[in-house]
Amino acid sequence: MVGKVIFVGAGGPGDPELITVKGMKYLQQADVIIYAGSLVNPEVLRWARPNAEIYNSASMTLEEIVNIMISRAREGKLVVRLKSGDASIYGALLEEVVALREAGIPYEVVPGVTAALAAAAVLGIELTLPKIAQTVIITRASARVPMQGSIKDFAKALLIGATMAIYTGVHLIDKVVKELREAGVPDDTPVVVVYKATWPDQLIIRGHAGRHCREG
Repeated sequence: MVGKVIFVGAGGPGDPELITVKGMKYLQQADVIIYAGSLVNPEVLRWARPNAEIYNSASMTLEEIVNIMISRAREGKLVVRLKSGDASIYGALLEEVVALREAGIPYEVVPGVTAALAAAAVLGIELTLPKIAQTVIITRASARVPMQGSIKDFAKALLIGATMAIYTGVHLIDKVVKELREAGVPDDTPVVVVYKATWPDQLIIRGHAGRHCREG
């Protein structure tokens, strides 16, 4: 009998207790667990069975990850692939799903909490506000990965009532600021940088596009 692969949004952006009840139940049942050690808080593995086969995918190639999922599922095992936040937002989900489909392996996706929503929660704010912002744009800063459009292109929507959540932007902050300004975003536009949302070493920096202050 062929087993199954479950993609689980794990531990939110950091807090292991932000995993869904459904995701936790699958984790408790899993024969095999593959988690992105560089992104997923290992504390989420507290719910794993003591005899579960566990792999840290941080140093693994896509081929290695897929081979483990397929081979163990063909042995009739339940495989849980832990993704940080939600697998549908920068989760590198499609390439793994395609491989499973081609191999005839059944799979399921359990949603999680993406970083933008966790950041809004720790800030105690809404990403949408009547008459102010009705649209949310999720994008990312990138130095090497080819992108369709840029922050500069999408930032123009901020001028007509949108909120923008920029992932992986801290290490490219100068580029982000440059593109926002090139798009015409005013210096007094509210900006918040949330580093490692919901992790113990979370850091919040509040301010405006033209200036900022630090908050622990």
